Amino acid sequence: MQTAYNITECSFFPASKRAAEGGVCKSRPLDLVFIIDSSRSVRPLEFTKVKTFVARIIDTLDIGAADTRVAVVNYASTVKIEFQLNTYSDKRALKQAVARITPLSTGTMSGLAIQTAMEEAFTVEAGARGPMSNIPKVAIIVTDGRPQDQVNEVAARARASGIELYAVGVDRADMESLKMMASKPLEDHVFYVETYGVIEKLSARFQETFCALDPCVLGTHQCQHVCISDGNGRHHCECSQGYTLNADQKTCSAVDKCALNTHGCEQICVNDRNGSYHCECYEGYTLNADRATCAAQDKCALGTHGCQHICVNDGAGSHHCECFEGYTLNADKKTCSVRNKCALGTHGCQHICVSDGASSYHCDCFPGYTLNDDKKTCSDIEEARSLISIEDACGCEATLAFQEKVSSHLQKLNTKLDTILKRLQVNEYGQVHR
Repeated sequence: MQTAYNITECSFFPASKRAAEGGVCKSRPLDLVFIIDSSRSVRPLEFTKVKTFVARIIDTLDIGAADTRVAVVNYASTVKIEFQLNTYSDKRALKQAVARITPLSTGTMSGLAIQTAMEEAFTVEAGARGPMSNIPKVAIIVTDGRPQDQVNEVAARARASGIELYAVGVDRADMESLKMMASKPLEDHVFYVETYGVIEKLSARFQETFCALDPCVLGTHQCQHVCISDGNGRHHCECSQGYTLNADQKTCSAVDKCALNTHGCEQICVNDRNGSYHCECYEGYTLNADRATCAAQDKCALGTHGCQHICVNDGAGSHHCECFEGYTLNADKKTCSVRNKCALGTHGCQHICVSDGASSYHCDCFPGYTLNDDKKTCSDIEEARSLISIEDACGCEATLAFQEKVSSHLQKLNTKLDTILKRLQVNEYGQVHR
């Protein structure tokens, strides 16, 4: 597909029509060089059409030392500068000079022609204004054939030096060569017509290009969102907030829908990778069913508070954590550590719990009691002594049982001895009283 302005397929732009209806517009100042092909393939009548095309473009311009300056470079196998930028400052004299140009009638050295224009026509000595003047340097090359030399590199150098190159192809012109020579965007700098008979109609297209009318005001800018006028008939496109300019420098694509402020999120809008978005809420709030508005949440009731012991609702979706008695809140403001195990009531001491620090304790007993070996329970001191005495005397349960039997026998023996003694006393008394 040709990237060119084809006179047989496209209608002229509205700005051209407006300019024609309103008369010749005020053109912006230029340093303009025409580079015209006059090789043997261009017949005399066709070359006349080229000169008419050049003259018509000159007619649309404000010519003068302070306005647009024009030069013509004629080329075939050789290159001839017909006149320089500072040669004519009068439109009539300039058009007469164009009419006097004759063809060279040899090969097609387009690269050499561009190089000559860059090195000899676009110089301060030849009438070009310096870089501080901010005057655009423009070259229009017209050809009907394929270049016989290399144009790619020399055209690139010309563009790099600040020359804006327009390429106009006629009939057998090589489209790829036109693209190599022209500046970008190619759709604005490459033109093609099927015959020299219609080339003069392109003058209206260049009238629009060089006219100082503001395309942003005219509405011919083709910017999808915003047109910014750069002055001298130039403009560039920008995009609304939340959009980015596409590679065509005209249309826009959304990149940040949240930045558009049309998302409807009550609190937070979050961009997704696919160019969409979703809504979120601040801490302490939960997203409603409409997926846009938020409601204050009670995290204590929801069980999402993270508190180890106690959650206290502070209202407006806020809360804080507290600990049970005997515990203290850690630095994370959620978990708890034992502050006094005695205060917890889980120490197991029968009488008294004595705290030894943050998490240590020992048991003690009331007066008159002593701590048992389990280090928790207590016993009466007198009972303890009695138990200790019996244990010391007996040694063991078997010994105690034996001692009880011995004691029982001794008691029985004592009883018998008492009976015997009493009988002996009776006898003795009986003998005495007889």
